[in-house]
Amino acid sequence: MQEYIHPFVRVCTNVFREFVKCDLAAERPYFSTRESITNWDVSGVIGLTGEARGSIVMSMKSSLAFKLTNRLTGVQHESLDSDVIDAVGEIVNIIAGNAKQDLESTFKLVISLPTIIKGLEHTIVWVNDKTRVICIPFKLFDGEIFCLSVAIEKTEEKKHLMSV
Repeated sequence: MQEYIHPFVRVCTNVFREFVKCDLAAERPYFSTRESITNWDVSGVIGLTGEARGSIVMSMKSSLAFKLTNRLTGVQHESLDSDVIDAVGEIVNIIAGNAKQDLESTFKLVISLPTIIKGLEHTIVWVNDKTRVICIPFKLFDGEIFCLSVAIEKTEEKKHLMSV
């Protein structure tokens, strides 16, 4: 589990410091289940394929999405408009792209374009209930929290190559 968590913590810390110009603190990671109840308002989803498959999901309340977009654009936002959606998509895309580079020593990966899910208290239902979903909460801006959820499993091709 450590080999999956550390690249994402490091990447998130760097992306937020350089791109958003703020510091964040990783909280204690935990495993999520298909039945986990959340209270997120917007999530950015990036799919992974190649020698592993899975998803990277960044979820947050709308108030944090507004603050992030305000920081990035210099314009005040108070609704989940196209700028806010674009900002969430861009941040999760940068995180996934940088994490992909860190994980390439283990897996050759291809990442998808971001998909954004918005809606009060939506839930992410993971396709494969056998894959473990690691949730890494991050705290920033006086207690605002977002969760980076990561689900990665080796594909059959990679499992075969690793057992040879």
